[in-house]
Amino acid sequence: MFISLTHVAQTGKYVATAGRTHIGTFQLVRQIRAGQTCQLWLAMNSATNQRVALKILKDDFRRDRNEIAQLKHEFTVGSQFNNPHIIKIFEFNVAEKIPFLALEFFGPRNLKQVLNEGIAQLAPHVPRFVEHGASGLGYLHSQGWLHRDVKPDNFMINENGNVKLIDFSLAQRSKKGLARLFGRSKVQGTRSYMAPEQIRGEVLDERTDVYSFGCTIYELVHGRPPYTAESANDLLNKHLKSSVPILKESHGVTEEFSNLVSRLMAKDPKVRPSSMQDVLTEFKQIKVFRNPPSTHA
Repeated sequence: MFISLTHVAQTGKYVATAGRTHIGTFQLVRQIRAGQTCQLWLAMNSATNQRVALKILKDDFRRDRNEIAQLKHEFTVGSQFNNPHIIKIFEFNVAEKIPFLALEFFGPRNLKQVLNEGIAQLAPHVPRFVEHGASGLGYLHSQGWLHRDVKPDNFMINENGNVKLIDFSLAQRSKKGLARLFGRSKVQGTRSYMAPEQIRGEVLDERTDVYSFGCTIYELVHGRPPYTAESANDLLNKHLKSSVPILKESHGVTEEFSNLVSRLMAKDPKVRPSSMQDVLTEFKQIKVFRNPPSTHA
C-alpha cells in the first residue's frame, strides 16, 4: 500500500533519498522500486499538486554521461507520444545535481513484479495485456520508432488491469531506404527477449518488437521466459537456434492462441506478423483461454 498523501502532507513525514524530501519542485513521498542505475519514486509536484513518478539516477551514476544521455533520450522520444497505452513523460531536468525524469504515475507495479507473485492472478488480465500492449507498440511504430526492449518489466499495470508501455531509453528510429539495406544496429536489449536479428546486429524493424512481445506473452502465461540458460551466450544461442517453445494445453490456452504466440517468436522475421496491427487483427478473432480463468486480483 502507498503512504496516504493526505497523511504525508499533514505530518511532514516523507520517505526520502539521502535525507532529501524534495528534488526541485517535486516532493518525495515513497520509493516505488530500484533498478541497477535508477530509482523510481512517487512524488508530488509542489507547483501543480500533481502526483507523478520520478525516475532518478542513483548516486553512483549521477555524473555518468551515458546514463544522463539515456534519460535525455527517453524524454526526447517519450515526450512526443500521446496514446492511452503509453506512459506520459513530462519533464527531464537536473536539480541539486540529480538528473531525473518526471512521468505519469500509473501504478506501483510492472508486469514482472506481478509475475513474481505468481501467474494465477495475471491470467484474467492476459487478453487485455495483449490488446493494450500491441496497441501501444503499434502507435510507437506508427511514429517511426522501435522500442527494442519489450519485456514484462517495461509494462506498467494498474489495479484495473490496464497496461501502459514504459522506458524508451533504447528506442531507435526505424531505418528507411539505403540505411535499411546496408545499415547495422547496435546490439542492445535484454537477453531473455531479444530477437535473432537483434542479437546479430542486423537492421531492425517492427517485427523485432513483435518477437519480444511474443516472448513477453509467453512468460505471462507460462510463468518464465521462453528460453533459460546458465550463461548469457547459451541464452542468446537459444534465441538464435533452438526450436520455438509451445504453450502447453495445461496452461488452459486455445490452440489458436498458442499458434499465434509461436509465430510471434518465429526465428525468421518473415514468418512473424508484419506489424502490431496485424497482431491485433488476428488476436481479436480468437479466444485466449478455453475457459475464462477466475479473477484473483
